[in-house]
Amino acid sequence: MDLSAYRDLWKTRGVTALLASALVARLPVLATMVPLAFLAKDAAGNFGWAGVVAGAYSVGTAVASVVWSRMADRRGARKVVIGTGMAWGLWMAVLALLPYSWYRLLPVAAALAGVFVAPVTSALRANWPRLVHGSRLRAVYSLDATAQELLFVFGPMTGAIMVSFASPRIGLLACAATAAAAIWWFGLNQRADVHHDENAGPRPTAWQLVFHPHRTPILFAWACLVMGFASMSLGMVAVADEHGNRLIAGVLETVAAVGSVTGGVINGALPGGRTSAVWRRMLLFAGLVTACIFVTSSVVALAIGMFAAGCMIAPTVAALYERIGALTPTSAHTEIFGWTQSGGMVGSAVGSAVAGAVVEAAGVRYAWVLTAALTVLATLSLLRVPPHRPLDMSAVDGAAVVA
Repeated sequence: MDLSAYRDLWKTRGVTALLASALVARLPVLATMVPLAFLAKDAAGNFGWAGVVAGAYSVGTAVASVVWSRMADRRGARKVVIGTGMAWGLWMAVLALLPYSWYRLLPVAAALAGVFVAPVTSALRANWPRLVHGSRLRAVYSLDATAQELLFVFGPMTGAIMVSFASPRIGLLACAATAAAAIWWFGLNQRADVHHDENAGPRPTAWQLVFHPHRTPILFAWACLVMGFASMSLGMVAVADEHGNRLIAGVLETVAAVGSVTGGVINGALPGGRTSAVWRRMLLFAGLVTACIFVTSSVVALAIGMFAAGCMIAPTVAALYERIGALTPTSAHTEIFGWTQSGGMVGSAVGSAVAGAVVEAAGVRYAWVLTAALTVLATLSLLRVPPHRPLDMSAVDGAAVVA
């Protein structure tokens, strides 16, 4: 391990401020889901309506994510991020202040709030190749993936704390105000707009961007991977229910997250001096998930298995980020990461639904069977994706990638 990559990142101008502002901006957005669900439940009197509201919010986000990301590439990320962030905060305030008697309007308001989720994640990842190069780019993608894992742990936890000590309305208002300020900060930290090089040819259309010999397999693999994550999450809930202790689900999720953080930190500190194919990481993750299939009856053994599998989550995600960024023209970086975000949201929804049916029909361990099958499918799709070559990092595949 070589921690100099992290020291170099710390010294690189703009990296710390950009990452810190992105983390603070994304945290309240993730935290809103818990108070939003409880608000819908309190208003309608049942959690079924909470599911409808959450679904409407997710659909709005998935539909608009690509639109805002594409606009950020064309008109500048700063204006798009700040504009959507302020609109999102406004709609969250509207949701918080709606009278309970108007609960039938909650799905509409939630969908509109979802439409205005700022493209913070895609804008952040589009900035990395503009700020860092060489081994530091590999390290920053690992750091990004690791930070994402922490957000998925602390975001919902923050929302739950606000609901417990205040109320769903106060929680949503607090998230709206915090996110508006943090997204403004993140917007101000955006790099100057990257002007399109006319010599590189026209910007790719959405069709050309998505349907590409290398980008399409990566997007497909990403959707499969997120479906697998959703299946594992539901499987952990099912294990907890089977053992009669709901706390087990939280423990298993935390263990997997700790494993991911560990793997991400180690991955970013590796020298990275050799050619690396993303399919190998996906295959290793598939193998570790497969081992979990046989230990679902023991919580301790499953926790060990989840920690081991978790150690490959952040490195695999980071490798996917690096490859799709390297194989995409600079003029479309924000948009391609918008497509990954939308694909991830769709994959999560589909994965949860399919896993629920599979667990109900076949049993708890089949949640991991489904995850293993999806990751194997993702591995196969990645076989023809060009590997990462250290010497190519400073010259990001250029005109050959644009075609």
